[in-house]
Parts: sequence; structure tokens; C-alpha cells
Amino acid sequence: MPGRQPYPCAMISFLQRLFGPDPTPLARTDADLALAALLVRVARTDGLYAFEEVERIDRVLMARHGFGSLEAAALRAEAEKVEAEAPDNIRFTRVLKDAVPLEDRMALAVALWEVALSDGQRDAHEDHELRVLTGLLGLTSVQSAEARQRAMIP
Repeated sequence: MPGRQPYPCAMISFLQRLFGPDPTPLARTDADLALAALLVRVARTDGLYAFEEVERIDRVLMARHGFGSLEAAALRAEAEKVEAEAPDNIRFTRVLKDAVPLEDRMALAVALWEVALSDGQRDAHEDHELRVLTGLLGLTSVQSAEARQRAMIP
């Protein structure tokens, strides 16, 4: 995978497929972009998009997809554009629910919590946003709390 651009700039097409009136099943790369956009959204929830959060997003993408740093940064950059244009979280989470089996969604919740906690600040708005997102992913509040605890372990 090194040296290859995994996600060509197709933000308009992605947003049209994601938020169009007749949503169709999306490709795996769309689910990857949806997750990356949610990670960015979580990082921006408290109004501060800190370096630590950007770094954590890239590490999550590298670990999840086997990317090198350049590929992860390219996907994050695309996700930043998508996140800025997307009106809500519901369709992002729907794409992920369709693409990721329930038993694997805990890893998504842990990744979301890792990003939220990576700047070293707990924010009530972030906590609320994460509880909503994990619920939209089909996880319980207990599972969300467990994901938060896992994310806090270095």
C-alpha cells in the first residue's frame, strides 16, 4: 500500500451518495472515509482541533488500514473536507453499521474515544457527542463507557 493514494479526492461524489435522497450501499472505502470523518468530527467537537487529536486520528487510520503516515494523512485530509460539509452524524454511523459487524464496532467506539481524550481534556459536550455516536453505532451506554475506559489505557 505505501506510495498509493487510497482515496482520490471524490468528496462531492461521496457526499452525494451519502446524503442523496436514494442512498445506495456504499463501498468499503466509503465506510473508511465515514469513520475518518467521524474521528475528525469528534476531534472538533470541543472547538479545538489539537495536534494531538490529528496525530491520534492518523495513528488510528494507520493501525486500522495498514497505511503509512502519508496515506493516513491523505485520508484524514479528505475526511476533514467531508466533515466540514456533512450536516449530521446519522448517515455516517449508518454507513458504518452497514459495513462493520456489531462485534467489531467496539473497536470503532474505542477509536472515537481515543481521539476525544487525546488532547488531555474532558469536555461535557464531547462526552455527550460520544454517547450519542456510540448509540447510533448500535452500542449500549455500558459499552460506550467500556470503550472510554479502554481508550484511557495507554
